[in-house]
Amino acid sequence: MSQSKPPAEPKLNLSTTPDYRDGYANSVQVRMSVWDFLLVFGTMTQDSPDELSVKNFQGIYLSPQQAKALVNVLAHNLAQYEQAFGPIALDQQVPQPGGPVH
Repeated sequence: MSQSKPPAEPKLNLSTTPDYRDGYANSVQVRMSVWDFLLVFGTMTQDSPDELSVKNFQGIYLSPQQAKALVNVLAHNLAQYEQAFGPIALDQQVPQPGGPVH
């Protein structure tokens, strides 16, 4: 019985669309339904000691499978980052605005 070779990985071609934009976010809201996850990116500022302001600028829908793949990719990259630059500390004192912000 001969063994067949596994299919070769397809060549990956990356490109950007005309409306592609880079942006900086220090706030990500995660919403989910049975069908998908929604990541809402924004910038958070604190204009006074008792008030935070979040300006959302982009929402991205992901399938549950893509959301799980994103978690794995981020975990892998965070581990590499911390190995190179040291542990990342999270400030537990920053209040979260209403809603599912993670």
